[in-house]
Amino acid sequence: MTLDFTENEIQRYSRHILLPEVGGTGQAALRAASVLIVGAGGLGSPAALYLAAAGVGRIGLVDDDVVELSNLQRQILHDTAAVGHRKVESAKSRLAALNPDIQIDTWPVRLSPDTVDELVSQYDLVCDGCDNFATRYLVNAACVRARKPLVSAAAQRFGGQLSTFRPWQGGPCYHCLYPQTDGEADGLSCSDAGVFGAVTGVMGTLQATEALKELLGLGTSLAGRLLMWDALSTRFTTIALHRDPTCPVCGPEQDVCA
Repeated sequence: MTLDFTENEIQRYSRHILLPEVGGTGQAALRAASVLIVGAGGLGSPAALYLAAAGVGRIGLVDDDVVELSNLQRQILHDTAAVGHRKVESAKSRLAALNPDIQIDTWPVRLSPDTVDELVSQYDLVCDGCDNFATRYLVNAACVRARKPLVSAAAQRFGGQLSTFRPWQGGPCYHCLYPQTDGEADGLSCSDAGVFGAVTGVMGTLQATEALKELLGLGTSLAGRLLMWDALSTRFTTIALHRDPTCPVCGPEQDVCA
């Protein structure tokens, strides 16, 4: 890993480099790192902006949707001029304007069992901010198979949830927290239940923070814990999570532990 920085990089990342916990070595690690962001919407927008601003060298964006006017209340990667355009292209333009020194990959596809493993395997870490359980289960299973840390965020109405999953180190996976049912898991999407726009900003920013901590090995990971936030009461709650010994994704029969 090279620590050679251009003068522009030194100025851009000076506030990181000043932190003893990050420094030049940590900033170089971020430059060498890669993150796949699933969903360029309310959660993916702030997560992508902060990861790009932090200097993560390669960011992949997965989203098959186009920008709609109703998105702009919370999806801050996009603007009015982007309505009708692909979200990944709108997002790439915004991120490149913020930090032209990083690589932005766009994947205008809906993840499927045929594509998810190939995409996940290309990146060091995955941030999941999608809006449906089916995709979340796909992403979780692919991360377990590839042993890629998964930082998963969710927001609905006036609250949100966040956790990190690394079951090969003994903790639970996303499926342990939300066992899959025969049909779509219970719960309404934002288009059904609504969401307070700034809530997605808070949760997406927390998601970026946890992703950067994972990449740098800083602090205490959220792996094995679930962070919940209630905006109306301004209350954060953290609860311990436990692995499901019968989990069909990360259970003993799947042999995912190191």
